[in-house]
Parts: sequence; C-alpha cells; structure tokens
Amino acid sequence: MSMQGRITDSNISEVLHPAVETLDLRDCDISDTALLQLCNCKQLKKINLNSCKENRLAITSEGVRALALSCPYLREASFKRCCNVSDSGVLALALNCHLLQIVNLGSCSGITDASLRALGQNCIFLHSVDFSSTQVTDNGVVALVSGMCSKNLKEIHMERCVTLTDVAVEAVLTCCPEIYILLFHGCPLITDRSREALEQLVGPNKIKQVTWTVY
Repeated sequence: MSMQGRITDSNISEVLHPAVETLDLRDCDISDTALLQLCNCKQLKKINLNSCKENRLAITSEGVRALALSCPYLREASFKRCCNVSDSGVLALALNCHLLQIVNLGSCSGITDASLRALGQNCIFLHSVDFSSTQVTDNGVVALVSGMCSKNLKEIHMERCVTLTDVAVEAVLTCCPEIYILLFHGCPLITDRSREALEQLVGPNKIKQVTWTVY
C-alpha cells in the first residue's frame, strides 16, 4: 500500500487494517506517532520508511521498537536516512522479527557494531543489509557475517564507513559463500589487499556487483 507521500500521522489510521502486509511510507510526513498505530497490523511483512532526499528526523528508535513489537512477521524494513534510529531500535527488530530478510540502515548515523551483532545473532534469513554511512567498525562486520545469517547473506552495502579496513572485506568474502553484491566504496582505510582477496576468494562469474574506491 502506497499513498505517494500523502500519509500523515493523523490519517494513517484510515489505511491500516489487520490484514495489511505492505506499507510504502517513503517521503510521507510521519513520525513515531504513526508507527505506534501499527499495533493491530500483525501480518505486516514490509515497511519502507526511506527518505529519498533529506534526513528524516521524526522516526526514532522508539517508533522502531513499537513496530518490532507489533509486527513479528516483518521481512523487510527500510530506514534509509532515518538518522535518529539507533542501536536500540535495531536490537528490538532483531529480537522480535526473526524472519527479517532485508534491512536498510543506510545513513542512520547512530548505528554501531551493536546493531550488526544483534542482526547476526538473531536473523537467520537475513540476505540483504545496508549499513552505509554509519559508525560500524570491522568488529561489527565480523560479528554479522560470522552469525547465523552468514550462509544466506547475498548483498551487503557498507560504503562510506570510514573506519572499515580490509579485515571487513575479507570477513565477508570468507564467511558468506552466497555473496554477490558487495559495495564498499568511500572507505578510505580499505586498500589493494581487498582487491587481491576478491580475486583469490571469488570465482570469475560469482559476484555481480562490487564497488570500491582506490586511495
């Protein structure tokens, strides 16, 4: 269900019902107040709260916790540029929504290793994760890719994470046999060693998309 940006906190109740499975709320002017109204949407499987242009400030971890507690069958959750979503919100998702397959935390600047650790420990079906432009370090990436989702991960976006090194890239390539999209451009500490690891660990036709920046 998508209302092309017309949904607000005050009218979202008009489109919510117990059988709703998809909510596309991209660029809708909503806040945590809207997410608190999802308590009867137990069948919700996909929610898109991405902001396409500017940071979305009114969605915070409080709203994400409410979402996680209301919607245990969630499979896809996208919060790109929801920069007030922090680890506590992701922890609630990981602990309550074990069927998660796709998580987008791109440009959620408060996200740290704790979020990746929680996803790795709890979400076995996770196959696509975006934590670009966050505070994660090598330790977080290692925790994610050595967790229960390691064999299912196919797509990882970790571009513009300025503390990541070759250790993160090598961990992904070593632990994730199904990986076919790996984006790590804009990571200034990643060196030519990662290119060599790609050549050694990955067959010529396996990875469909890889990007990195040469410094």
